[in-house]
Amino acid sequence: MEIQQDRKELGLILFSRIISWIFTPYYIPFLAFAILFNFTYLSLMPLQYKLIVLGVIFSFTILIPTLTIYIFGKINNYTLIELNHRQKRFITLILVSISYVFCLIMLYKMRTPWYLNSIMQASLLGLIIITITNFKWRISEHMFGMGAIIAGIIIFNILFDYYTIWWLCLAIFVGGIVGSARIILGFHTLGEVLSGLLLGLFCALLMLNPTIDILIMKYF
Repeated sequence: MEIQQDRKELGLILFSRIISWIFTPYYIPFLAFAILFNFTYLSLMPLQYKLIVLGVIFSFTILIPTLTIYIFGKINNYTLIELNHRQKRFITLILVSISYVFCLIMLYKMRTPWYLNSIMQASLLGLIIITITNFKWRISEHMFGMGAIIAGIIIFNILFDYYTIWWLCLAIFVGGIVGSARIILGFHTLGEVLSGLLLGLFCALLMLNPTIDILIMKYF
């Protein structure tokens, strides 16, 4: 019985690790752009332009953050578990935030539509808040990403007049699985998972607003 119980626990931990890896929050901006470029009127844009934008997003939200965090860990001989400690996590969050800032600057120079810029604005705002609160409250980045996805589906449903209730239900279901996985792995408490979800909802609903983009363009 004990052996079976241990196998179940190991299987649950392995499943949770796989879920955490698949739904890494840094992939979300790239996936959001890819979906919009393929399933909205943005699909009419020139292929070369779309590939350039996706290349910029991939480079600054996935490739560069992954490489910098990997190099930072190797230089200091940190394991993945050690990189999740508060002080090390603070540095990795700073590195990712800097990369996101440059990504947003590139998008503005490329004159991408405001709602595409808003995806990066919401991501950057969330990262800044998570970084600031890191030493007191380890808000879940994974759940921030899921909250942003849920809010994004709602907003883009309004913008593009699509019926996305099943996508919304799927996102909520997956969010529950991701949150459970993070708790099972011991990376976050229930409160940190819920706060990540709420932060993602807040940032996406705030930034995916044309008025906010106008203010940003006016003053920055």
